[in-house]
Amino acid sequence: MRKLKIVKGGERRSALVYGMRLFRPEQVLAVNDASVKLNDGRPGRITMHLIEGTRAQIRRQLLESVDAFFELTAQE
Repeated sequence: MRKLKIVKGGERRSALVYGMRLFRPEQVLAVNDASVKLNDGRPGRITMHLIEGTRAQIRRQLLESVDAFFELTAQE
């Protein structure tokens, strides 16, 4: 059994809040921001995004968006 090694100054841990559901395009009237409550009691907001297309197009765009998200947050 391998023991975990704790490294000081290692990469900061994160929690990704995520949800997904497919709708027919004509069903979607609006997309609103989602809200979270932080452990210090403050509210937080999550911008929701809408991608339309075939399943393959949606998947491709979603994967590109996830890659872009992590590139943008790499400096944080």
